[in-house]
Amino acid sequence: MISITSTVSLAEEELSFDFIRASGPGGQNVNKVSTACQLRFDLLHSPSLEPDVKERLSKLAGRRMTAEGVLMIEAKRFRTQEQNRIDALARLVALVQQALVPPKVRRRTRPTRTSSSARVDSKVRRGVIKRTRRFKPGDWE
Repeated sequence: MISITSTVSLAEEELSFDFIRASGPGGQNVNKVSTACQLRFDLLHSPSLEPDVKERLSKLAGRRMTAEGVLMIEAKRFRTQEQNRIDALARLVALVQQALVPPKVRRRTRPTRTSSSARVDSKVRRGVIKRTRRFKPGDWE
């Protein structure tokens, strides 16, 4: 079990790891050793998460989400499989923790009387400045 919070955890069976060849530094080793980790998590069919959390997670995942509802995280920062595996898991946990927090409901508020009068005063001041710049017909002669 992978613990996300004290109440939410994911089963190891829900995750699958594939190791592929990574691009970037590594010298001759980069062409021989498969160190990059692809973590796949079937979000659509996961029994561990609530539907609203799944929806928020799919929005947060963005392009990392496939059409089949699988969340794919690719980790290739490190040169070893184990470090990349840990990195991918940490990124998944962080993403799920972020999705667990429900968004704050915005309450509409009215502007205060002071802010409304300040806005009107600034508009009046601007109008006065423009009026003083205006061309007057008698000024040419």
